Amino acid sequence: MARILSALETLPVIDALRRSRSRWRILAFVALAALFLVMGMRMIGGTGAGGPAIARVSVDGIMTTSPSRLKVLADLKDNDNVKAVLVEINSPGGTSASGEELYEALRDLAEKKPVVAVIDELGASAAYMTAVGADRIFARRLSLVGSIGAYIQHVDAGGLLRTIGVDLDKVQSGPLKAEPDLDDPLAGDVRQSLQTVVDDTFNWFVDVVADRRNLDRDTVLPLADGRIMTGRMALDAGLIDDIGGEAQAVAWLESDRGIDKDLTVRTYFPLPENDLERLTRFIGSEAQQALGLSSGGIVPLDGMVSLWHANP
Repeated sequence: MARILSALETLPVIDALRRSRSRWRILAFVALAALFLVMGMRMIGGTGAGGPAIARVSVDGIMTTSPSRLKVLADLKDNDNVKAVLVEINSPGGTSASGEELYEALRDLAEKKPVVAVIDELGASAAYMTAVGADRIFARRLSLVGSIGAYIQHVDAGGLLRTIGVDLDKVQSGPLKAEPDLDDPLAGDVRQSLQTVVDDTFNWFVDVVADRRNLDRDTVLPLADGRIMTGRMALDAGLIDDIGGEAQAVAWLESDRGIDKDLTVRTYFPLPENDLERLTRFIGSEAQQALGLSSGGIVPLDGMVSLWHANP
């Protein structure tokens, strides 16, 4: 047996396989080393590299809370290279908590540095909540702005479940625990309890808009029925300050806040992807397509929502 194994090892095909395996090990080592190098360069060259600048922070797509975005905003406040912050918004909103999170972070940042918001195609619901955290709001004439409000959505599938012979049941610690249920209509105490939550969120939203836009609450309320409006309509209503985009926002920073006109606008968020993140995103996109799902991404939203439309 030993002679047979020795003879097999001398065969050309076995030798080729051995060399091939060695090559793959070398390639794997080189790839791993390159990955660590890219990650190291990213950490070394993080926010603050490149000299004085206006920091651009993008709020794009459906919004959820983001610890990494909060950290970037906190770092910008103490970054001496950052002279002002431009918040670029193109979002239908998302969770109400995400809008509150960004609003509070921008107000904290504005205590130390000028903050200006630019609404591109869309700045609605939680995204508009974010915008009012800035010192000044710009939007295009035909941008979509507003949709002040909040909601909790429920699907009553009771009729369908009864048709197919499915009955849901549960043991609960209180009459409102884990309500509303999938097989029951939204009614009675359950509806009233959720309406109270929605009303509290709505009132806070309206008060913030009234305070930041220097409007009477009674002036804001007719605008807070969930409607959207164009940038030109929003300007007339007092929901934004001026018509324009990034160039006009930068010009305002120069003329009104004394920011150097020669400063570049540098993106600080979203953070640049490394090779591993790009690969992960690509694999996720391919998997969605294989399952027949939209490659645009699926963001599940649960709880209180300030959202105009799910697919901007």
